[in-house]
Formats: sequence, structure tokens, C-alpha cells
Amino acid sequence: MKRAIVAIGRLARGTDGQDLLEYAMLAALIAVVAIAGITTVGQTIYSVFWSSIGQTI
Repeated sequence: MKRAIVAIGRLARGTDGQDLLEYAMLAALIAVVAIAGITTVGQTIYSVFWSSIGQTI
């Protein structure tokens, strides 16, 4: 029983995987922001260029 308590205590105090989780969350946030930005810029470029091309045709 004492070994189990020691093992659980070690897991509770361990921060080995914390850095990996933080980097994964940061990468996911960057991906979401990049997708949102590219979508917005893409819509703007589409409306600016294709509206002028559509009017000339």
C-alpha cells in the first residue's frame, strides 16, 4: 500500500509532461488563429479581385 501511495504522490508532483502539453496547446492556438486569419484575408482578396473582374466581364 505504501508503494502505491508513493507512486501516486510522484505522479501528482511530476511535471514531465506539462511542457509537452503546453507546447501542444500553443501550437493548436497558433493554428486556429492562422486559419482564421487566412480565411479572412482570403475572403477579402476574393471580394476585391473577383468583384472587379466580374464587373469587367
